[in-house]
Amino acid sequence: LLDDVTLEALGIKLDDATATAVRGDCAAVATRIKEGARHIVGLLPASPDVGVTAVGVQLGLSLVDVTHATAAYVDANVHRPAISRLAVGASARDDESMFATRWLRGQLALLTPAHVSEAGAGVPELARVVNQSVELFSNVIVDLTGFDELGAAHAALEMMDGVIVVARAGRTTERELLRLADEIPRHLQLGVLLAHV
Repeated sequence: LLDDVTLEALGIKLDDATATAVRGDCAAVATRIKEGARHIVGLLPASPDVGVTAVGVQLGLSLVDVTHATAAYVDANVHRPAISRLAVGASARDDESMFATRWLRGQLALLTPAHVSEAGAGVPELARVVNQSVELFSNVIVDLTGFDELGAAHAALEMMDGVIVVARAGRTTERELLRLADEIPRHLQLGVLLAHV
């Protein structure tokens, strides 16, 4: 069973029909990730008004179901982390990491910055958490929200085995998707996943 308190703290509260649609979409994507042997997958919002957390956590849970192994969801935005309130009472994995870990359903680790960092901290911290996570988890889903500066965005993308654009149904425009298709290196493009919320 899902940890409803943790999911609610993440802002994930879906009606039954939406939850079923999101689970179905994420299960299909998780199967493609497994078959393509993509272990570190970035989720890039199509625009600033697209939230990645709900889709990312559900994709992580789907990867756990498909691979029967542990996975991690990394909230990589060290400036405005989406799930930082989960860091309260959680512990950093080691003295060098600024990310705290909270487990969901026993096999999905939610990694979130324990505190907000100053400008420039995002890429080095992401590199550190990705390198540590490769050894600990079968798959790692990385929320790339906040990597807006050109150099930081490219550095973050190059750490990934693949990138999925998260779009918002009925809100994301074709122009936004085409722009991202031009910006993301072709070998990393895994497609678009629609957030139903």
